[in-house]
Amino acid sequence: MKYYPVHSGYPPYTRVNPAIEAAFAEHGRGGVQMPPKVYVTLVGNGDFRTMPAYIPALGVAGVKVVNVHPQNRARGLPTVMALTVLIDVETGVPRAIINATGLTAMRTGAAGAVAAKYLAPRRPVTLGVIGTGRQAEALVEATAVAVAIEEIRVWSRTEKSAEAFAARYADYNAASVPIERACDCDVLTTTTPSTGPLVMAEWVREGTHINAIGADAPGKQELDPMLLVKAEVFVDDPGQAVHSGEINVPITTGLYDAGMIAGTLGEVVIGKKGRSSPDAITIFDSTGLAIQDLAIAALVVGEEEGYELPFP
Repeated sequence: MKYYPVHSGYPPYTRVNPAIEAAFAEHGRGGVQMPPKVYVTLVGNGDFRTMPAYIPALGVAGVKVVNVHPQNRARGLPTVMALTVLIDVETGVPRAIINATGLTAMRTGAAGAVAAKYLAPRRPVTLGVIGTGRQAEALVEATAVAVAIEEIRVWSRTEKSAEAFAARYADYNAASVPIERACDCDVLTTTTPSTGPLVMAEWVREGTHINAIGADAPGKQELDPMLLVKAEVFVDDPGQAVHSGEINVPITTGLYDAGMIAGTLGEVVIGKKGRSSPDAITIFDSTGLAIQDLAIAALVVGEEEGYELPFP
């Protein structure tokens, strides 16, 4: 067994995006085993989740343990930290332990990029960004590999953060704007920890695609429920989305029904589902799947030099 600290550079999105797309395709074909993630709440602090999966086509199996602690920035720590363990399919012997903190942001960004590739209404795109943390950076960088970006409109609760984010992506004509202006775009990404709607239905024009990333636990939501009702919602996994995705609160309050889900991203990738028309509003409800973690872990194991950890 080896430990992979992932210190010599992350795999590029030119490799990560296709790996994540292939994992979603396997999901769309029903070729994976993946129980819903399990949450353990650390009252007053945050939570951690365990995420097991097996992708027979890749010959890879394992589990990721990931935390979300919203107050960690004040402690000088990442909000999200993660560890992935791969096991040998034939023997069950642990093969690798991988520092998955940076990889978690990358695989989520890649999922949004795959969704934009298949559901964005036109090329090139104007990209709207709601929230300016590490996950927003990953979404921008992964999406830029999948579709051409001509402009980025950025909003954050803190104007200083929005301006700093825009400065980092000046090559894409990025600018800090009011939230209504950020929502006037071709592809909108939302990556906040909000527990109440930030994006109102009347701000989103026909044909927009939205990557709803921030709602990844019960009680979280970023979008006006009326936006969900009039849009075509594609989820990463129905079981997880109902429990902890963007649709979880509207389902609980009776404003949305799971039967309204248009399909999964995997079904979109394999051509089974897709947007109904150029004018339709589409939403990708991302909760984060264990198969994404296995796909990116397989890339790291193939490229990195790890440290030997004898086992058993």
